Amino acid sequence: MRHAGIDVDALYARHHDDLLLFFVRRTADVEVALDLWSETFAQAVAGRRKFRGKTDAEAAAWLYSIARNQLARYLRRGYAERRAMQKLGLERAPADDELLADIWQRAQLDATRAELAAALATLSEPVREAVKLRVVDERPYVEIATRLRISEQAARARVSRGLSALAEALEPARS
Repeated sequence: MRHAGIDVDALYARHHDDLLLFFVRRTADVEVALDLWSETFAQAVAGRRKFRGKTDAEAAAWLYSIARNQLARYLRRGYAERRAMQKLGLERAPADDELLADIWQRAQLDATRAELAAALATLSEPVREAVKLRVVDERPYVEIATRLRISEQAARARVSRGLSALAEALEPARS
């Protein structure tokens, strides 16, 4: 189906699998990844007329830009939404076990977790602790600074250095 701006069907055919794995590797949650994946393509369809690129590379960049925005939005609001859903007793219907196992295997999450553990071990203890507090425990920088007895600016710098080192250590494995 050719739409003004971009051929969404062709974009889907070329990137559906890689985009799903992109989300699985970043969330380590297959069901969340499926939600983000489907919303990304829904946004691509809705915004297809805004696309101004001409090449496949520009189309891919546009799609992954939408994907990164979806992921960032999820990460910003995800914690609050999950808590609200739990309080209300709401749950999304789970994907079937076969689909979850297939995606988990294709995303190589067991290997990714081992790579992440190895990369974390290369960080100094102060940097590793700052990253843990920020990313795993979802603590604000002001609290991290207080707990580590450093300035908020130093806490931000430690987390930034740690995340940069982790990204550098893990990205070659994604190629």
